[in-house]
Amino acid sequence: MTTVLVVDDQDLIRAGLAALLRAAPGIEVAGEAANGEEAVRLASALRPEVILMDIRMPAMSGITATERILAEAGDPPPKIMVLTTFDLDEYVYAALRAGACGFLLKSAGPERLLAAVDVVAAGDLLFAPTVTRRLVESYLNSPLARSAGPATHPDLSVLTSRELEVLRLVGTGLSNLEIANKLVISESTVKTHLNRTMTKLGLSSRAQAVVLAYETALVVPGGLDVPQ
Repeated sequence: MTTVLVVDDQDLIRAGLAALLRAAPGIEVAGEAANGEEAVRLASALRPEVILMDIRMPAMSGITATERILAEAGDPPPKIMVLTTFDLDEYVYAALRAGACGFLLKSAGPERLLAAVDVVAAGDLLFAPTVTRRLVESYLNSPLARSAGPATHPDLSVLTSRELEVLRLVGTGLSNLEIANKLVISESTVKTHLNRTMTKLGLSSRAQAVVLAYETALVVPGGLDVPQ
């Protein structure tokens, strides 16, 4: 049974999402939150496996709530999937940067939502890595990114040369299997390197690793031709 916390400041949307999830087999709605502050409190008290997080909320945004929840979470941390109206904007980018594992448009149908919950609960990517790559490239080439202040990043010198290479390839959008084939190592070895990398750098999602690879110039937007 997958436990889910639903967070949205609009009562009708939140109630609709919760009702849909309650009707689905294998899913239990652990709670509902109407704002980011309530989401942080309930995430700590209920420890849901998956959190559906609205981004734009008063008082505390979904981005700030995501950061707080993951910073205070135990092991394993919840999988946070952000809900948004727009797929390519600074809000989605910031959420992925904060540690969300993926995003879903509010216009997505019920089947897509339920499938997304199953996917993130299993620890898999919500969408192809190349989707995250395109999102990151779109944002970094935008006026919003150019006007933003400098970001603070973890020290990549703590990584081994192999871990650094795996991080770079993750940033280009390659899957673990594709990275294994490229480096001529096993897929399980790739997973080990990636897990160690994420632990050393304090990352909570693969999407967050992609964002970091771009922001530290391990990957240059448009600089690599990655099979789609």
